[in-house]
Amino acid sequence: MAWTSATRMWRSVLKKPTSAKQLLRLSLLRWAGVACAAVLFGCVPLACRPRSSPVMAASAGPTIPRPAADEFSVMTYNLRLYGYEDRDGDGQAKNPKPDDERLAVLDVLAAARPDVLAVQEMGNHDFFDGFRSELKARGLDYPHAVYLHRGQHQANLALLSRFPITSQTLHTNDQYSMGSAKLKVLRGFLDATIQVTPTYSFRIMVAHLKSKVFNKFGQTEMRRNEARLLNNHVRAALKENPDLQLVVLGDLNDAPESAALHEAKGERTRCLEDVRPADPLGDVWTYYSALLDQYERIDYILVSHAMQANVVREKTLAVRHPQTLQGSDHRPVMAVFKTRNSAATKP
Repeated sequence: MAWTSATRMWRSVLKKPTSAKQLLRLSLLRWAGVACAAVLFGCVPLACRPRSSPVMAASAGPTIPRPAADEFSVMTYNLRLYGYEDRDGDGQAKNPKPDDERLAVLDVLAAARPDVLAVQEMGNHDFFDGFRSELKARGLDYPHAVYLHRGQHQANLALLSRFPITSQTLHTNDQYSMGSAKLKVLRGFLDATIQVTPTYSFRIMVAHLKSKVFNKFGQTEMRRNEARLLNNHVRAALKENPDLQLVVLGDLNDAPESAALHEAKGERTRCLEDVRPADPLGDVWTYYSALLDQYERIDYILVSHAMQANVVREKTLAVRHPQTLQGSDHRPVMAVFKTRNSAATKP
C-alpha cells in the first residue's frame, strides 16, 4: 500500500473490501482511528493509563511564583530524618540520609527559593552546617539562622533566613501533666523575630508536635497538650501586641479538624487562621504514608489576624515538584506576604 497520501489511503479502504488483505488493512486502520481519538480527546482506557502520582503530575506543573519587591516568602519543610538513623536495620543509628534523598531535598528548595525557611527533623550540628553550605552552593544563602537541638535527638528544629533575625527564644521547658506524670514538649518550640525591611518585621514560631507513634500516655492526647502549650505562647505574644505580625508553622502531625489543631489555633478564642496552601492542581496534602498508601494534610502555616491581611493568596502554595517524594515523605508548603503593617481584623 502506498503511503504518499493520507487521502488516497482512506479512499482505498473505504471501498467495499474484496480480499483478506483489504479486510486486514481496514481492521488495522479502524483500531488506529480509535487510538488516535483516545489520545486526542483524552479517553484512554484505564488499563492503559499510568498510575497517577504526584511526582508524575508535578513534571508538567507551572514554575513556582516568586515574591515581588514588596513581598517575601516563608516555607515549612519536614526533611525526613536529615541526620543519622538506623537505615540498614543493624540496631545502630549511624547511617546518614542517602545521597539521592538529600539531593532531592536540595533540588526542591532550589526550585522554590524561600526567603525564610523553617525545617523539621534536622540532624545534629554537623548536618545543619552541611545543609546550609549545600544550599549556599546552589545560590540559596541564608546568613541568619537559629537551631534548636535537643540533646542526642536527631529530629531537631531550625530556622534559616535571608533577613536579620533580631531576637530569638528557644522554648525548651514547657511541660504538661498526664495523670501523675510530668512530660516535656519533646522537640520544643522555636520563636524568633525577623526584620524584613527597616520598617517591617514579623514574628515566627516553629513547631513539630508529637508524632502519631504509640506512646503509653496516648499520642493523641500528648499532641493536644503540646498544641495547647504552643498556643499559650501565641496568646501571650498577641496579648502584648494584638496587631502582631505572627506566623506559626511546622509539622503539627494531625488533621485540620483534630483536637490538636483546634488547640493550636485557639480552642475558645481563635487567634490563628490556616492559610491552607494548595498546589496548582488544587491538592492540599502535605504528607504521604507509603505504609497506608494515604495522603494527609499535617503541615501548616497559621497566621495572626493582622498577618492574614498580608497573605498573597495566588502565590501561597503546596510545592509540587518532580522530586518531592524522593526527598521526604512530606512536601513543603510556602506562603507569600506583603511587607506592610496591617491592623488585626477578626473574621
